[in-house]
Amino acid sequence: MYANILITHFYITTIMEKTLVLLKPSCVQRQLIGEIVTRFERRGLRVAGMKMMQLSDEILREHYAHLVDRPFFPALAASMQTSPVVALALEGVDAVQVVRTMTGSTNGREAAPGTIRGDYSMSNQQNIVHASDSTSNAEIELKRFFRDEEIFEYVSGSIAFIYGDGEAK
Repeated sequence: MYANILITHFYITTIMEKTLVLLKPSCVQRQLIGEIVTRFERRGLRVAGMKMMQLSDEILREHYAHLVDRPFFPALAASMQTSPVVALALEGVDAVQVVRTMTGSTNGREAAPGTIRGDYSMSNQQNIVHASDSTSNAEIELKRFFRDEEIFEYVSGSIAFIYGDGEAK
């Protein structure tokens, strides 16, 4: 009973950050979905939402608005539509930075071994995952890919074993 009170108290008093991860077609086609999700979960991030979806031209133009005028955008968009993607809402203390560190450099050839891209990618474009680059972009991107009712709040029984006392913000 004490552990349940401790876990519930810890969770309620903790403000967890959420971030978006897209498992790209290169991940889906290579059948790495489970392995990549497992890496995030083993690190201690909580899956708050997950769904498979086919990306439309409209959502790609919105998501990559900063790249739409670049000459490589048509190839990027076509690549992102070769199969469905898996959208993940991940939650944890400093989730955006933790996920960015785990994913590694955008170019898989330059990504450090031990990172997701360093272990599974040899490409700048076919680089397995997209990860939000800031908390403000994470909020925008989560709204782009998830409706409010598709992101879940629940108490993870392992939270007291992931963070030490006072580590949560």
